[in-house]
Amino acid sequence: MHGWDLVRAARALAGGGVIAYPTEAVFGIGCDPWNETALLCLSRLKRRPLCKGFIVIAGAHEDLSGLVTFPDAEVRGRVLATWPGPVTWVLPACPGVSRRLTGGRRGLAVRVTAHPVAAALCRRVGPLVSTSANPGACVPAPSAARVRGYFRAELDYIVPGEVGGAPSVSEIRDALSGAVLRPASAPGDAGGH
Repeated sequence: MHGWDLVRAARALAGGGVIAYPTEAVFGIGCDPWNETALLCLSRLKRRPLCKGFIVIAGAHEDLSGLVTFPDAEVRGRVLATWPGPVTWVLPACPGVSRRLTGGRRGLAVRVTAHPVAAALCRRVGPLVSTSANPGACVPAPSAARVRGYFRAELDYIVPGEVGGAPSVSEIRDALSGAVLRPASAPGDAGGH
């Protein structure tokens, strides 16, 4: 990946676009979590009902401060012990966070990514919506070529790179209780992350 890939991706996101990029296990697609029009477009591309919500990734936990809150030191410690890494946590959403992100729930699923390309992208643009690059129930895309096959010209940019080789998509846990909401599973089994 070259620096200009990040520049082009950042421009696409700033213009309300939807982009694809490599993550730990599969290619992801995403947009600016504050852009309602982009969130609607992403839902349409995924054929995903808005009640399901999305995951947001970041390059550092501090970047999530406008999206989620850590209710106490114990919860903060539990979550931060797993980041950066493959565990996604549902934390209380801040006021003003879009219902399209949360699926109408009080919590928002967030993760600090360990993938170098996704992390570099987040460091440049801030938090990023992250869902697997596949429409509907199709198998998540393991490569940029598969992303192009799925979405053709419907995406605003595809950041080149290799997926991280993780054997499973991220586990999702409730940060308040520690309960596992979705166990880690092979990319083809989960239908998205």
